[in-house]
Amino acid sequence: MKTRAHIYIAGRVQGVWYRAFTQEAADSLGLKGWVRNMPDGRVEAVFEGERGLIEEAIGKCYQGPPASRVTNIDIIWEESLEGLSDFIIRH
Repeated sequence: MKTRAHIYIAGRVQGVWYRAFTQEAADSLGLKGWVRNMPDGRVEAVFEGERGLIEEAIGKCYQGPPASRVTNIDIIWEESLEGLSDFIIRH
């Protein structure tokens, strides 16, 4: 069953290729959604797909690219899907 996770990643996650890393992780798992930088220094992302695959992507987000340092990820599971067609980096 498909679901949606809205996540907020805190730590050193801007200026370290974190959005591209997240897009690559999502694409490798066949997930749909988006990722963007937030003004407060966090990164926000939405994943749509099978829950197990989303959980795998979130696990990758905890690791992040080499220059990043993730201190926290807040996850909000949502029932409704947007029906996104791919995974994009929003600016």
